[in-house]
Amino acid sequence: MSDVMELRRRFLESGADDDLPIADAHQHFFDVGRNYYPWLADKPVKNFRYGNYDNIRRTFLPDDYFRAAGHHKVVKTVLIEGEWNPADPLGELRWVESLQREQGFPHAMSAQAWLDREDVDEVLAAYGRHPLVRGIRHKPAAVPRAEHRDDFVAPGSMRDPKWRHGYAKLRAHGLLFELQVFWWHLIEAAELARDFPDTQIVINHTGLPSDRSEEGLHAWREALECVAREPNVHLKISGICIPGKRWSVESNGAVVRTAIDVLGAQRCSFASNYPVDGVVDRMTDIFDGFKAIVRGYSVEDRLRLFYDNTARVYGI
Repeated sequence: MSDVMELRRRFLESGADDDLPIADAHQHFFDVGRNYYPWLADKPVKNFRYGNYDNIRRTFLPDDYFRAAGHHKVVKTVLIEGEWNPADPLGELRWVESLQREQGFPHAMSAQAWLDREDVDEVLAAYGRHPLVRGIRHKPAAVPRAEHRDDFVAPGSMRDPKWRHGYAKLRAHGLLFELQVFWWHLIEAAELARDFPDTQIVINHTGLPSDRSEEGLHAWREALECVAREPNVHLKISGICIPGKRWSVESNGAVVRTAIDVLGAQRCSFASNYPVDGVVDRMTDIFDGFKAIVRGYSVEDRLRLFYDNTARVYGI
């Protein structure tokens, strides 16, 4: 902790990128030889948003992560469930706990849970008792944009009564909710946030703004503005890679600035989404890009975006 405080102090004085401490709000570790991740071990997922992901279907542990981080001063990380074997959700926690004990990372995790399954009480109770777990992720049912309607509801969706019954249990266990969903479903997320105001929602991957047309970005911004009206919503800026293109300030600068403009610098966190975003580019380039995009912001806001907000939301 003293090293982190020294880095914070130094950065607030210098404003230099090299002094900026990072708390990575969204990263993964995988051990494909020891553990079972269906999407990595079995036939590749069709229509994966970045295209072919063969190069990340491998073991990725703390040593690999810090080699990828290079010169960036990542001092804390939050591990997000890695789509571990759904038959054994608590198994991932046991493995991550041993990893943290041996190597000191991650500092917190959001674990796998299935809100509409019969084991939800047992799983959430175990997570609520564990000092490493801050929240859970269950990707709700979604449809392509062309099929979406304002009254959308389906089994496993954010409007499904059974799913919501499980969601209502998060508050009692002190757990936040990691929401990974296409932006056109954020109207449902806004309803969820209003109906359960004591549960923190953390939107993953910037709401997935994959359509970079003028119309697509305008609609994405409107969706963000809708959900941003709810004070219990936080946004992770990550996962904005464009398939087949290197990560660049030119491609992603407007997306990053829009997200911060809508949510504010106190409600956004930068994250690597590594190794998944490694399908497209190196972590060093991604963090270099984030730093370049916000270089004109105040030192206080830059520190919030890279470190303080993540530390606050995840209690690390």
